[in-house]
Amino acid sequence: MSGELPLNIDIREPRWDQSTFVGRANHFFTVTDPRNILLTNEQLENARKIVHDYRQGIVPPGLTENELWRAKYVYDSAFHPDTGEKMILIGRMSAQVPMNMTITGCMMTFYRTTPAVVFWQWVNQSFNAVVNYTNRSGDAPLTVNELGTAYVSATTGAVATALGLNALTKHVSPLIGRFVPFAAVAAANCINIPLMRQRELKVGIPVTDENGNRLGESAHAARQAITQVVVSRILMAAPGMAIPPFIMNTLEKKAFLKRFPWMSAPIQVGLVGFCLVFATPLCCALFPQKSSMSVTSLEPELQAEIRETHPELRRVYFNKGL
Repeated sequence: MSGELPLNIDIREPRWDQSTFVGRANHFFTVTDPRNILLTNEQLENARKIVHDYRQGIVPPGLTENELWRAKYVYDSAFHPDTGEKMILIGRMSAQVPMNMTITGCMMTFYRTTPAVVFWQWVNQSFNAVVNYTNRSGDAPLTVNELGTAYVSATTGAVATALGLNALTKHVSPLIGRFVPFAAVAAANCINIPLMRQRELKVGIPVTDENGNRLGESAHAARQAITQVVVSRILMAAPGMAIPPFIMNTLEKKAFLKRFPWMSAPIQVGLVGFCLVFATPLCCALFPQKSSMSVTSLEPELQAEIRETHPELRRVYFNKGL
C-alpha cells in the first residue's frame, strides 16, 4: 500500500446518508449531473482504475478523499452497478436532462398534427427503451425477441394513447390540449418500464444481505423495484410537462411570439430543461437506490433458503434500478 489516504472509506455506498431524502437528493444531483456526459473515455477509465485499485487496497500517491469520491461518482455515472459494463451514452442518468428537455420540449410544441404526435412519441419511447434497458436492475440479459416485443408494445401504447387523447381534446381549450403529451408519457411509462424489465419479473433480481452477500433472486423484489421506478419516472416528467404549458399559453398571446413564432420551440425546450434539472434528481431520490424488503415478503422457497442459511436475517436488499 502507498499514499496517505486511509483504506476504510466505503465507496461501495454513496457519500451521503441514503436513509434521508436530503442525502439521496445530494447523491442524485451528482449522479445526474449533465456535465458527466462530456467526460472522455480516458477520464472514465482513469476513474474506474482509481475505484478498482482502492477496493484492492492500492492508493495512488497524493490521492485525496475528494478526488476518490469524484472518481467513484464518475465511475458510477458510466458503469452499470451490477454488470460493471460501460453503459450506452444516451442511457446514462447524466444524459437525462439534455435528452429529455429536447424530446419533451418538441413533444409539447409539435402536438397538433398526427404525423408530429406519432414521430415525437416514437422518438420518446425509443429513448425511454434505451434508458430502461441501460438502468435495469440485476445482471440477466434480455433476449432480442424480448427487447423487440417490449419496444414495439411500449411505442404502440404511447402513440395510441396520444392520438386517442388528441382526438378527445379537439373541442376543448388549447391549454388542455397541451397536457396530452404528459398523459401519453405517463401511460407509456406504465407499459415501457415493466416490458423492458420483463425478465426481472420472470426470473427475479439479485437480493443480498446488508453487506452485499448474494442470497438469491426474487421476482417479488423486482415488482417492488419496478413499481417505484414507474412512480418516480411519472413524477419526474410532471413538472416539465405541467408547468411550461401555462407559461407558453400566456407567451403565445404576446406580441413577441406572434412576431417570432419559431422561438416557441427553443423557449419551451428551455423551460422543460429548467424543470428537469431539479425534477430528475429529486424524483430519483424519492426511493432509496439500495431498496429493501422484509424476508417474509419474498417467495416462500427463497424465504425457506434464507431461514436455513441466515436464520437471523429480517430484511434483504436490492438495486431497484433507475
